[in-house]
Amino acid sequence: MSQPRVPGGDENALELPCGETVGVGELDLGMREYECDCGETHAVVMDVHPPERFLPDFLVEVLREAIDTTSEEMPEFDTPHLLGVVLEEFPEAVVAHDASENADVGYAMAWVTEFDSRRLHEIVVELVVELMEHAVSHADDDEALSAFEQEMVEFDVSEFVEQYRAERDLEAEDPYA
Repeated sequence: MSQPRVPGGDENALELPCGETVGVGELDLGMREYECDCGETHAVVMDVHPPERFLPDFLVEVLREAIDTTSEEMPEFDTPHLLGVVLEEFPEAVVAHDASENADVGYAMAWVTEFDSRRLHEIVVELVVELMEHAVSHADDDEALSAFEQEMVEFDVSEFVEQYRAERDLEAEDPYA
């Protein structure tokens, strides 16, 4: 498995995928994007953000029931697992920061991507669909696999993300209310 690009040296600064740095205290719990000095907008995700940020409640429940994690610290499928999949797929585009020893920041893990939050949302959905297809392919049920693949041909990730973000109103003060 690829290693997250965690900068050495200053524990209070995080080197972003673009090469700029940000103070870990500048990342707050409500932040979903960071307007960088490089001119780009980077998605920000923290371990305290629920996976429902990206996926509907029912799907998160299905994933939690279906996926056995190997982590004693995080036995239930959650946001860190989603970002782990993204990090594995895009190791140069994601930086991770372990702040579990820093009581001043309010989060234990933070990830910043070279993508903006909408593109990251699309990537998460695409990777979950791949994960689901992989799981269905192991069911030894050609009919179920064929039905799933047919549904996915008609599934538009970009449209799903657009509708889901509008429904969840990710720009609202409390999008999970």
